[in-house]
Amino acid sequence: MKVTVDQDKCCGAGTCVMLAPDVFDQRDEDGIVVLLDAQPTEQLHGIIREAASVCPAAAIWVSEEP
Repeated sequence: MKVTVDQDKCCGAGTCVMLAPDVFDQRDEDGIVVLLDAQPTEQLHGIIREAASVCPAAAIWVSEEP
């Protein structure tokens, strides 16, 4: 799995950080998403798919290709 984020689309809701804090963080100054791990371990794949699906700005993309 490969994860990408679009910081320009991010609205700073923080749902991704709450679901997967090992993969996502937020900038202190404005709450915009910061990607910590673009290729997370398999055990995190399900929660990352959930984070992408609930992102209100659709700022997270998941590719199933390694």
